[in-house]
Amino acid sequence: MTARLEDSQTMRNKILWSDETKIELFGLNAKRHVWREPGTAHHLANTIPTVKHGGGSIMLWGCFSVGGTGRLVRIEGKMNAAMYRDLLDENMLQSALDLRLGRRFIFQQDND
Repeated sequence: MTARLEDSQTMRNKILWSDETKIELFGLNAKRHVWREPGTAHHLANTIPTVKHGGGSIMLWGCFSVGGTGRLVRIEGKMNAAMYRDLLDENMLQSALDLRLGRRFIFQQDND
């Protein structure tokens, strides 16, 4: 049993995890609701600040392993399959090398 646990830990040490995320530069890109008592609509505690014409957002891709964080890349425009392959070509292997995973590692993505 001990050998199997050690093998499992060795395998986990060779995984490069990746994900992408959208970060709103101001607030949330979702509806929000405020519950208030009658006559208190304009109290500061019952208001939500907004930005005219939206605040914008950025899209990022990054990766990490047991050994730390790999590259963090800003994604320009709308991501498609070709852009994703190029992003991986330019960043995945170098991140694995920087994290000392070697050339034989497991790449784990969220299948987006």
